[in-house]
Amino acid sequence: MKLTLMFREYCSLCHNMREQLMPYQAEYGFELEVVDVDEDPVLEQKYDELVPVLLDGETEICHWFLDGERLKEHFTRVYGLPSSNT
Repeated sequence: MKLTLMFREYCSLCHNMREQLMPYQAEYGFELEVVDVDEDPVLEQKYDELVPVLLDGETEICHWFLDGERLKEHFTRVYGLPSSNT
């Protein structure tokens, strides 16, 4: 499993979401790719004011703030993983 975090280096919300993902990453074992949208004009235009955005492929899980319940639901629905206590 690989999730993508659309990110900006100067964005405090982005840093918060990346940090808040750590316990979920330990629990579910997913890989996290962090993509700086400012390095790609297409991504910058697409995600501009939405960052941080957490994606699984093209599926948006959440943006601005980590929605832990939605993330757990996503893992249960898409990957059949049991819900954790995280």
